[in-house]
Amino acid sequence: MEVCFTGMGAALLERDGHGTAKTYLWMHPIYGATALGMEFLHDRLRFLPRPLRALAYTAVIFGAEFATGWVLRKVLGRCPWDYEKRGWNVKGLIRLDYAPFWYAAGLLFEPAREALLHVTSEALRQTPEYRHAVEAGSVSEPHHPQAVSPEQDAGEAAETFLLAEENERKSTA
Repeated sequence: MEVCFTGMGAALLERDGHGTAKTYLWMHPIYGATALGMEFLHDRLRFLPRPLRALAYTAVIFGAEFATGWVLRKVLGRCPWDYEKRGWNVKGLIRLDYAPFWYAAGLLFEPAREALLHVTSEALRQTPEYRHAVEAGSVSEPHHPQAVSPEQDAGEAAETFLLAEENERKSTA
């Protein structure tokens, strides 16, 4: 997402015909930790309407960006993303004018999360261990995946896969 964002910005705003994009190695653990924070928040705010949850995700994104930027500045002497001379920045670490983009990311978080859960569940169901165990009757296929939440479906698929894997290990031992 960041590479697409910075590449489009370079192409549209800086007239870079190549759409040169960039990111930082630090971003991978930062994005992972931020996603875990959003996941934690998702479970606690499930009762709120999605636009309000997206607002909370926006706050998590801004908080993570500010906190990790501050830590990197203290540890490395500088923050890889320096907004000091750009946009509505707070201490050069976050840009408040990015709020609409972070809000859009917050709105897309749950559909992307559910799609990833679905893909993961289906990938587990396609493993030889899973298929053989279901065919042999040593594990039962979870009931109607469409009738449960993506979280429940992924959990059932994972449990069935682990049970199938354990049964196969026992049968070959």
